[in-house]
Amino acid sequence: MSDLAATDLALVMSGGGARAAYQVGCLRAIARRLPQLRIPLLTGVSAGAINAGFLASRGGTLADRLPELVELWSTLEPDRVFRVGSFSLASNVLRTGLKLVSGGLISAPRTQAFVDTKPLRELLRERIGEESGRLRGIAANLDRGELRALAITTSSYSTGQSITWVEGRGFEQWERAHRKSEQCELTIEHIMASSSLPVFFPAIRLGGNWYGDGGIRLTAPLSPAVHMGASKILAISTRYARTRAEADRPAIVDYPPPAQIVGAVFNAIFLDLFDADALTLDRVNRMIDLLPPERRGSMRKVDLFVMRPSVDLGRLANEYEARLPHAFRFLTRGLGTRETKSNDLLSLVMFQSDYLSRLLDIGDRDAEARIGDIERFLSS
Repeated sequence: MSDLAATDLALVMSGGGARAAYQVGCLRAIARRLPQLRIPLLTGVSAGAINAGFLASRGGTLADRLPELVELWSTLEPDRVFRVGSFSLASNVLRTGLKLVSGGLISAPRTQAFVDTKPLRELLRERIGEESGRLRGIAANLDRGELRALAITTSSYSTGQSITWVEGRGFEQWERAHRKSEQCELTIEHIMASSSLPVFFPAIRLGGNWYGDGGIRLTAPLSPAVHMGASKILAISTRYARTRAEADRPAIVDYPPPAQIVGAVFNAIFLDLFDADALTLDRVNRMIDLLPPERRGSMRKVDLFVMRPSVDLGRLANEYEARLPHAFRFLTRGLGTRETKSNDLLSLVMFQSDYLSRLLDIGDRDAEARIGDIERFLSS
């Protein structure tokens, strides 16, 4: 495939916490089979922002950029993402509990989240790096034309808006209901904000406002790629598409524990909208096909290819739960993670190498199984 054929290709990576390792597995197989592929438009939300930021900071083809990212995910452990010590976790939970039972009267220091993510910030600075306060390599890749734009989406807790931060060239700013773009020089803090899981990870201050996970208010996850000029979108979701029989099969028998409820809420926030936006894009494309060219105005078709896991990554997390750090495992079990068969909540925070390596392999296998379709999509 020539570089010219890929100038309007965008890679969109959804959220899903630790499940973002699946995205890297898919890309590993694609890079192996299409070593000359270049992807100039990169967008990420939540943990997908980590992958997008990493790829944008490296130069060359996808195959050139990927090995370090594969190595990062395959060796990751919980203590590189958040502090797992008993004292740190217990003090956060205790302060939150005291605030609740006292009606806010006890003047304990405010707890920002269940866990402290300073290790993740240090890891990103080590692996991605910054130059003069901005993500390393972005400016050089833009100058060489290897990158057209990188977009990272966050949710503003201060204003309630979805903000997509974009560093790139050749696109117009956009604003829609409750969401807009901001052109800027991207930093590690933008990635930290986008990947800040509600309640579990602390919010991040950018400018004068506080921001959290980008999936919270992003009602159209594919829209940043469309606004940046993509005519083809390769999207990688971390949501397993259940069959009708699987969807009707209960994951629990008794009253749902907090882990089951929170997992359902997180899926609705981070992954359901991704599927809904893909359906909307398909409908728009079909509508454009029915219009004669002179009546299409500024509307254009945007082709979409979506990769999804062939395995329920939440159910798979149950097999690896026993290896979580003791204090963190104690906390998650208190939320009822051992009472449900499909542990969507647990899979979001299971940053341990055995589970992540399994996700890499599943992603690789899934992409390999569809590589013919992917090649036809990219070359059509």
